[in-house]
Order: sequence, then structure tokens, then C-alpha cells
Amino acid sequence: MSVVSNKELLQSSRDAVKSKKVYKRISLLVDEGSFQELDAYAKSADHAAEAVTGFGYVDGMPVYVFAQDSEVDGGAMSKVQAYKIRKLYDLALKTGTPIVGIYDSVGGRLTEGAELLAAYGEILQKSNNLSGVVPQISVVLGPCVGTSALIAAGADFVIMSKDAVLTLETGDADGSAQVNSQKGMAHLVEKTEEDAIQKARLLVGRLPSNNLALAPDSDVLKAGANAELEEGMGVVDVIQAVVDEGSFIEVSPEYGTSAIAGLALINGISVGVIGYRDVVGSYCCNKAARLVRFCDAFSLPLITIVDADKFASLREAAKLSGAYSEATTIKITVITGQAVGAFYIATAGRGANADVTLAWTSAVVSPISPAAAALFQSGGELAGSENPIEDRKQLIEDYKTTKASPFAAAADGYIEDIILPGETRERLITQLELLAGKRVSTLPKKHSNLPV
Repeated sequence: MSVVSNKELLQSSRDAVKSKKVYKRISLLVDEGSFQELDAYAKSADHAAEAVTGFGYVDGMPVYVFAQDSEVDGGAMSKVQAYKIRKLYDLALKTGTPIVGIYDSVGGRLTEGAELLAAYGEILQKSNNLSGVVPQISVVLGPCVGTSALIAAGADFVIMSKDAVLTLETGDADGSAQVNSQKGMAHLVEKTEEDAIQKARLLVGRLPSNNLALAPDSDVLKAGANAELEEGMGVVDVIQAVVDEGSFIEVSPEYGTSAIAGLALINGISVGVIGYRDVVGSYCCNKAARLVRFCDAFSLPLITIVDADKFASLREAAKLSGAYSEATTIKITVITGQAVGAFYIATAGRGANADVTLAWTSAVVSPISPAAAALFQSGGELAGSENPIEDRKQLIEDYKTTKASPFAAAADGYIEDIILPGETRERLITQLELLAGKRVSTLPKKHSNLPV
């Protein structure tokens, strides 16, 4: 009778798990051969714990990973699984390392009762406490329900595969990836698991490891595909032109579509980018405020492109204004079209506390709607006009090119410089370099009280 050595048992155990789905998912996230598992032999009841935890590297950057194993009791949350995940959060806090959670679980192990409730609560607390300290990314590849959904939703970025479910209630039709994308809960939705994991990998490589670190250096790419900027171009085209080619990662594209938000590279520097167009409603303000606060937490420069008429919601406008005012990260605004009234003040002017505000020569900066302002200041010029419609248009145009022109705003000190569209990218690169050493001391307070 042959005797199996401990070494052979260990190798057999490792070979057995390599084919499991959960390990394949982790291997797609981290650099090849870099993953080292933690608590691999922890038991939940009579089987292995329902999640794999450990650390690895993404493009040479360390990252902690936990992945629920749906092949073990459906990935159901147990006190042992919770213990493993809590330990990972503790390590991430101690080392200042990002954490990526891969969710695929039918829910919680109800037989554990109050112990499970306490375990869920501790994970939720640690996740919330870690917010703003290290980047957190949730990758939802299967069902994610109940308190697990609450934990996943609290991450900085939530990525879902097309067939995944994220909801508080089992069987809720609104938990689909499509609905979560439309509600702004899922920042990115990908067709396949592999695509979702690769997007998480891309995000990790763009972000600083923690709130005290710098974002990693990236290769300097050429200007975007629409590099030839022209007057009247929409904010989407402007963004694609000023960032490095192919670098823009738009978040929540189906939510609040008058605000275009995401992460990008400009001359190899990681930045947040927000573009506003038309009338900016409540969803747009929520999406933009979240990105502003994220960029501020991790000192990512924020580029704002403005071509918008007005806010549509006072409450959310106040929230967005508060986010801009409070943010001490580098803030550069470019007015490419209209910046009118409260919208200019909140996102481009002194209310936003922008470091630099640039404007295209065709920009319009006005305290109120140019149409209303022109008519208000025209007196009785239209009285008795033989062609009032055309004369009204001419009054508005005259107001835009005189009192609402960027030259008038610059003369009063409300704009730092007026530029040609083709100069935008180079001016942004220069300003990012000049502002790299920005330091701001803030008042001693716990936090502001935004109208959330």
C-alpha cells in the first residue's frame, strides 16, 4: 500500500481547484501567476468556504481580490466567508491596496441566523469605512441579492455582466443589468464575464492605490480620434478629441445623458472628465457629483467641459454645486458653448472654485438666458418693428457677441483665458503640469452636509 506524502496531497489539492470557475475568473483579473490565496483551507460546515480570497497584481500593481464561488453551496454567504472577506478589508486598509470583489451568490446561509446578520453588518461597515481610502470595484457576474447587493453597490465602481442580477429582493425584475444601468447603479455593463473582468482590470490600472498615492504612469498616447476641434462641436466629440486616443471610459452612459462622465488619460495622466450639454437634470447632477467626489477623494484632476443652458432640479443642482465647491483636487473648466446663470456659477465660475476656466471664442457666458437678457435690455426697440421675429433674433445675437461674450467675462476676471478650439488639448496638458503641485488646507470639520 503506497503512502501519499503531504507534498503530493498539496499538489493534488491545487490541481483540483485550478479548473474551477472561480479561479478562472481571478486569473483573468490578475497578472499571470501572481495570485496568492489566503485562508485557502477555511471550512464552512462540511465544505470549503464559499468564497476565494487573496491578492495578486494588475499590471504590476497589488490588488486584493475576493470572489464568491457559486459552485460551493451557490456561493451563499456564511460566517466563515464573511470572516475571510472582512480580513481582506482589514489588509486593504493596513496596506493601502485596492480591493476588487467578484459577486456570484444566491444569498445568505439562513441557518446561521443572527451570526450571519452580524457578519453582514461588519462587512458593510468595513466597506463604508474604506470608502475614499482605497478604490473599491464590484464585479457582478451572477446573482447578487440582499445585503450582498448593498455591499456591492457601495463600491466606487460597479461592473455587471449582461446576465447578472443586482437587487435587494430575490426575484425582483428591476435587478437586471439593463435596469441597473438605466438607474445609474451599474456604472458599466459588459456583454460577457470576461469583458466585465477586463474592464475591472483596466480601472485598477488607471487609479491610484490609495488616497495618498499617485495614479500610475501610463504611456503617452496621441490625441483622440476627433483631434480637429471646431466651433459648435458637441461635448462628446470634444472629450474624445482632448483625451488620449481610446482612453475614455464612460460611466453610467444610460443614466443622466445630459452629463457625460468618465475616466481618461490626457498625455498619460489619469483624469476624471465631465461634459455638460443642454438642460442638466437631476440624474445628470447625481452622476456628475459622484464622479467629482471620487476624483477629489483620490486627487485625480477633474476636467469639466461646459455647453449647457440650465439646471432642471434645484435640489440636485445644490448637491452638484456643493461637490464642486468642496473638492480640492485640480479643477479645470473649458466653456465650449453656453454657460448660463447658475450653471456657470456652479460648474465653471467662482462657486465651483475652479483653478482655471478657459473659454472658446464662440462661448456664451451670461447671468441669465441670452434671450431673456436681450429682451430685458432692449427696452422698446421691438415696438413698431416691421419684422419683430428677425429683429428679436438679431437682438439676441448682438447680446451674445457683446455682453455675453467670453471677452466681456474675461475683462471682468471671470475667465482666465480665451482659446481657439484647436488649442484645447495642449492648454489642458500645460495646466495639468502647472497645477500638479496643488496643495489646499481645509477647515477642521468632519464633512459637509450636502442635500443628498
